[in-house]
Amino acid sequence: MIIRRAKQEDMDKIKDLLIQVNNVHHNARPDLFKENCRKYNDAELSALIADNEKPIFVAEDSSAVLGYAFCVLTEHKNDNNLTDIKTLYIDDLCVDEKSRAKHIGSALYEYVKIFAKAEGCYNITLNVWTGNDSAAEFYKKRGLLPQKTTLEAIL
Repeated sequence: MIIRRAKQEDMDKIKDLLIQVNNVHHNARPDLFKENCRKYNDAELSALIADNEKPIFVAEDSSAVLGYAFCVLTEHKNDNNLTDIKTLYIDDLCVDEKSRAKHIGSALYEYVKIFAKAEGCYNITLNVWTGNDSAAEFYKKRGLLPQKTTLEAIL
């Protein structure tokens, strides 16, 4: 297995994986997430693949994409109350449901962590939706701790 930057020709498999991760969220929160949809349309996905500030990494085995990590580099400088900080935000990490439990997610996360260090990032951040217990456990095992909590009141 290799991990590399996503290419335009990876779009079809990435779109399939986007639907898979969306359905995980839909199953946990059908009040918020539509079923069988994806976060980005074709034009948005194509632009993201080309965007160096929002790198997408894919795990590939025998020319098949098995998973991805969508990332966003952010930097705060001269902010009124925040220290100067560069962060890598993992917007989405997904492993094909047929390829889970093979340490692909771990390899993707470790690759992203090495990339973030090389980019001079102070930290990695991400969000996990309540109800996505397997993702929460995955990140907990890798030493991630809560940075903040989002609360809601459904009206």
